Amino acid sequence: MDKRSKIALYIIGAVIVFMMIAEITKPKALNWRNSYSAADKIPLGCFVLFNELDTFSEGDVLVSEKSIYEYLKAEEFSEPKSLIFVNDRINLGKEESETLMKFVEDGNTVFISSTYFYGNVLDTLNVSVQRQYTNIYRKEADNKFTSPSLQANNRIYKDVIENSFFESIDTLRTTVLGTLTTKNEDEIEETHPNLIKVEVGDNNGQFILHTNPFAFTNYHLLDEKEDYAATVLSYMPKQQIIWDNNYKSGRKVITSPLRYILENTALKWAFYISMFGLILFVIFRGKRTQRIIPVIKKLDNATVDFTKTIGELYYQYGDYTNIINKKIEYFLEFVRTHYYLETNQFNSGFIDKLAAKSSNTKEDTKTLVDYIVFLKSKTNHTEQELIELNKKIEHFKRT
Repeated sequence: MDKRSKIALYIIGAVIVFMMIAEITKPKALNWRNSYSAADKIPLGCFVLFNELDTFSEGDVLVSEKSIYEYLKAEEFSEPKSLIFVNDRINLGKEESETLMKFVEDGNTVFISSTYFYGNVLDTLNVSVQRQYTNIYRKEADNKFTSPSLQANNRIYKDVIENSFFESIDTLRTTVLGTLTTKNEDEIEETHPNLIKVEVGDNNGQFILHTNPFAFTNYHLLDEKEDYAATVLSYMPKQQIIWDNNYKSGRKVITSPLRYILENTALKWAFYISMFGLILFVIFRGKRTQRIIPVIKKLDNATVDFTKTIGELYYQYGDYTNIINKKIEYFLEFVRTHYYLETNQFNSGFIDKLAAKSSNTKEDTKTLVDYIVFLKSKTNHTEQELIELNKKIEHFKRT
């Protein structure tokens, strides 16, 4: 390697190192994805809430990392518990819904805060949720409590919120604890329930349902006014809390070693640098040790040259009849060898079979066969007839 090549290689290496340093040291963009995970400190995570739950729990906060069906089937509780779900979507299947209903009927409390509710639980409770579809912009919403003594803890949410509310409830066993006031498409204020309590069974079991999970995210809890979220949670009885960490939009799922490496910043860059170094090693090491591959000249196809010479000779002397006869013979040989058809008679049966096997239309096939019959009936031919025959054969073979 000469001096100039070495300098160029050093410059390229320096530029790559500089780009890697700039990529590593640049500020991280703020992550606004919906997470609600207890481990996430991003704006829409629940790190702050999870670490403040001790205030509302009688004893240590338990954590469920499994589906609620698996968790409740495996655990036995001697004292009533409060189970908390916080996520932008809660979708419970049949078995999960039945297990959750049994848990509440035994005297426990389930708190669910979610923008979207799915599953059999809502059907059993005779509750339906409606999302407010206004436009691409999120409307500010005034979240209020129905109790006159809690009006000081009302809050207007302007940022990072999607409004949904309870469209219908079972008034016989449901208590409205809070409402949502917002404007519709016509800028008219509407008020709907967004915090309710549904009593289940004879053992003081209850569901507390809420449609504003954004109130429990880091973004809103770190605000100066966090009394609204605390007041909502205060409706739960003072008993041990079970925190659901499974039904989360930001739940971490590791399915392979490579995915684990790529999700860890330090391991990811170590992996990239190792791969880059390996590629450089293969390129430069392979270039030094590889034996020179000799150039083998392609053999000339003498048959093709001979055929071109003969064809030019016929064409030069204007022997169009000879050329037409040979093109017809070659075409018929092509039909026999590729489509396995006899070419003794050009009747309608022959045309039908040739059209079917060659994927040409019957009309195009008949036109070509009729033209061949016409040319075979003549003793002298013109250049224009040769050109026309060649066009028809080429069109037939291209189909």
